[in-house]
Amino acid sequence: PIFGIAGAYGVALATRSLPASLPRPAFLDALQEEAMRLAQARPTAVNLRWAVERVLLAVREQATVPEMQRTALVEAHRIHQEDEEANRRIGRLGADLLPDGCWVLTHCNTGALATGGWGTALGVIRTGWAMGKVRGVYATETRPLLQGARLTSWALLQEGIPVTLIVDSAVGALVHQGKVGAIVVGADRIARNGDVANKIGTYTLAVLAHRHGIPFYVCAPTSTIDLSTPSGKAIPIEERSPQEVTHMGWGWAPEGQIHPLAPPGVSAWNPAFDITPSDLVTAVITEAGVARPPYEQSLPALLGKRR
Repeated sequence: PIFGIAGAYGVALATRSLPASLPRPAFLDALQEEAMRLAQARPTAVNLRWAVERVLLAVREQATVPEMQRTALVEAHRIHQEDEEANRRIGRLGADLLPDGCWVLTHCNTGALATGGWGTALGVIRTGWAMGKVRGVYATETRPLLQGARLTSWALLQEGIPVTLIVDSAVGALVHQGKVGAIVVGADRIARNGDVANKIGTYTLAVLAHRHGIPFYVCAPTSTIDLSTPSGKAIPIEERSPQEVTHMGWGWAPEGQIHPLAPPGVSAWNPAFDITPSDLVTAVITEAGVARPPYEQSLPALLGKRR
């Protein structure tokens, strides 16, 4: 969700950075070019393009540049507000599905820092905690950028929710010991058939959940559902810098705090996302409702209910 919000505000900023003296057609052409650069920044995350195109559509209906600028900002604010409201509905619907008194496992960061202010998967956990259903959370460190270690654990501590941080490779042992009652994750794109693109490592969690009979819930707004993508095979997977794998802190730590982890010259493969097949997904929780298999029927039905 944060990609969509950022993209919407990015278009609003672009309307103010372009010369206001341009004729309307030239202004719209230049804005379209800037907007498409934004939309292509994260190819896996479909709601980035969704939000960018939504703001563009609102802007094109205006007659003057000042009206375009005002409209773009209003629409971006609206997308931001709608996202927080959607997150809270996701939280309520998802919390109802959690087993009573469970420890929940989550991956990457899906809280207020990654959304409009409440969270998707972490919003479910926050709501479940407030209802007394969640006893605590296991958060994966989420290599290589450590979103779980740096962000999710911090967010849970702010809420007073017990959190235990684990390395990604400890998940199998944890689940095997029966310590996890449910796994909840977010999504960057959900295909028509229910295949899910999410942070690398999500597929591993889904396989473990399936093997051990644990519910595996995907929590995301309906803007993440892409009916034009038939399956996960058609979802582009962003690959990031090998240095994120070979160096600790690459991409997020100050330069003096970046340290090599591997020998100079070693190659690294660093996909940012993986695909979880739909048959491993217990349910997709959105603000419009909960979708269950068969997803090719339930997901379009949910979009029809979208507010």
